Amino acid sequence: MTVQPGWYADPAEPTTQRYWDGDGWVGAPLPVDATPPPGPPPADEPEPVPTPSSGAGAPPGTSGAPGAPGTGAAPGSPGSPAPPAAPGSPGGPAAPWGGPPWGGPPVSGPPPGGAPPVSGAPPASGPPYGWPGAGPAGQPYGPPPGTPPYGPPPGWPGYWPAPPPRPHGLELAPLGARVLARLIDISLVLLLNVVVNGWFVWRFVQEIEPVSREIFRRALAGESTTEGLPQASAQADGLQVVILLIAVALWFAYEVPSVANTGQTFGKRVMGIKVVPLAETEQLGFGRSFRRWNMLGLPVFLWSCCGIGFLIQLVDCALAFFDRPLRQSLHDKRGQTVVVRLAPPADAPPGSTGTPHDRIGGPAS
Repeated sequence: MTVQPGWYADPAEPTTQRYWDGDGWVGAPLPVDATPPPGPPPADEPEPVPTPSSGAGAPPGTSGAPGAPGTGAAPGSPGSPAPPAAPGSPGGPAAPWGGPPWGGPPVSGPPPGGAPPVSGAPPASGPPYGWPGAGPAGQPYGPPPGTPPYGPPPGWPGYWPAPPPRPHGLELAPLGARVLARLIDISLVLLLNVVVNGWFVWRFVQEIEPVSREIFRRALAGESTTEGLPQASAQADGLQVVILLIAVALWFAYEVPSVANTGQTFGKRVMGIKVVPLAETEQLGFGRSFRRWNMLGLPVFLWSCCGIGFLIQLVDCALAFFDRPLRQSLHDKRGQTVVVRLAPPADAPPGSTGTPHDRIGGPAS
């Protein structure tokens, strides 16, 4: 017997009724006591097919441009679905190509030229454009403008060093200028000693002349014995102490007050450099200037001890050639100071250095 098409109670669920089209049940069920529509239930509407981005082939009344009438809300506008996160970006799936071996922030997509290596050294030309540590197009070395200084470790292609420090906005003094300034100061202190200490040095030479003459005679004769050498008088020992005291006092009077007040000695003024505090902006002051000087001046008292004092002073000054990044000597570290080059005034000719007025801590005196 053939059952005619129509609405019948569903044998599997007696509380509902469905439409029989002669071959099988079709459509969604309805409650058994509901009035069914005449004929079969309406067919389900197909899902809308998204239109292509370009306007070619689009149905009338639509446009391929984002936000155009008939296409819905533009991407990123209120009510529009968020685009999927790119691989490797925060919230997105892990990038299948990994990351550069030297680290850096996650990238939003594979760089141009294929997948990056995940082990070993980077390419010889540096990171490709778009990678962390790469520069602008055509310049693979150096960071792009406005990016933090991250990148490969020192010695790797693409690494760029940090800029040199600028205490108080001033450039560090060149080591050559510092050496020349110190030689000028030493020459002036020696000239003061000739004037003030000359008589005491002459008397000391007279006192030790018999000992020196005998030592010289034995050296010419090839004698190595020291027996029977005449002894230096007690007056010679006293003169030696007086000479050292005067030399230290002259050096102290020459350097400490001027550095305390202006940060400059005569040699530093000539070379256009200056001693400034490491952090503060005021003058050094007497206490800090004395602490800075005594690491270099007090070893003068050890000159007579097999040259130990001179060796201490040499090591002190040589440290500036190896210290990084502030090029501090031992006496700079002791006084918490740094030596800078003064900026030239705005109306100075090119290549000139600063004047004593271009400094921190007030006008020069």
